[in-house]
Amino acid sequence: MKKIEAVIKPFKLDDVREALSEIGVTGMTVTEVKGFGRQKGHTELYRGAEYVVDFLPKMKVELVVADKDVERCTEAITKAAHTGKIGDGKIFVTPVDHVLRIRTGEENEDAI
Repeated sequence: MKKIEAVIKPFKLDDVREALSEIGVTGMTVTEVKGFGRQKGHTELYRGAEYVVDFLPKMKVELVVADKDVERCTEAITKAAHTGKIGDGKIFVTPVDHVLRIRTGEENEDAI
């Protein structure tokens, strides 16, 4: 099993959710996060004073899938989140050793 974490632009969340739903992903966790990479942030003007916004709003989508589904999921996220502009985001894939569904006691792939 693998955990896929995708950090994307906020306005792309619905597109990513729909793309994952179309390929059969039944659950995910979404978190509002802030950060920056090459995009670096930007300056804004507030009441005549200029200030730097270092951390930009992003969404983090997390899902755990069977090994065989990783490529399909990452492709769906990439296609749905792509704008071609800086700050489109990143996808991280990490191994998951064990999953336990609390309600039923199901484990590993049966629990996802």
